[in-house]
Amino acid sequence: MSRIRDIIPDVRDEDAGPGDDRVDVLLAARLAELRGERGWSLEELARRSGVSRSTLSRAERREISPTAALLGRLCAVYGRTLSQLLSEVETEPAHLVRAGAQTVWTDAASGFVRRSVSPPQAGLRAEVVEGTLRPGADVAYDRPPVPGMEQHVWVLEGSVEMTVDGNAHILRAGDCLRTRLWGPTRFRCLGTEPVRYGVVVVLP
Repeated sequence: MSRIRDIIPDVRDEDAGPGDDRVDVLLAARLAELRGERGWSLEELARRSGVSRSTLSRAERREISPTAALLGRLCAVYGRTLSQLLSEVETEPAHLVRAGAQTVWTDAASGFVRRSVSPPQAGLRAEVVEGTLRPGADVAYDRPPVPGMEQHVWVLEGSVEMTVDGNAHILRAGDCLRTRLWGPTRFRCLGTEPVRYGVVVVLP
């Protein structure tokens, strides 16, 4: 898996999360485990998610790094947010999460870097995520992992076009968009600089 500095050269190496390869290994194992817990074949999961059997198989065997869009579809099937899925590959979630210990996941194909600032924990409904998109990056999700979840997107640097249920919003540094998600969403980096934004996710 590409590290953050390979995608966005202006990001320093020390800003990348530790153990990126370890996260990939554990994530692949957790995906296989979730399918096994439900007793689903690859064919059944492919039918439910709309992802091909071969892609699902390769992701579970870590022959490919899953994209944000692929994980979004699987999270919807398994009833989890992406942060919840990533938190399940960490052994002991902590109340205090130091910057260097925050889980960083990279979708090299789309140029999307995701940092779990405050990982979700059982009994809590909110979480904070930081997203970074390189210039020209475009990430789309066909449905939310949890229908009706609330999302606050606060742009910290750069500008992004966020489309929610077909309505496009251009957000610049300091702007915040609050939505409840029921249908497709899309994030597209505008301009020649990366966009960095915070997301507060609140489950219904």
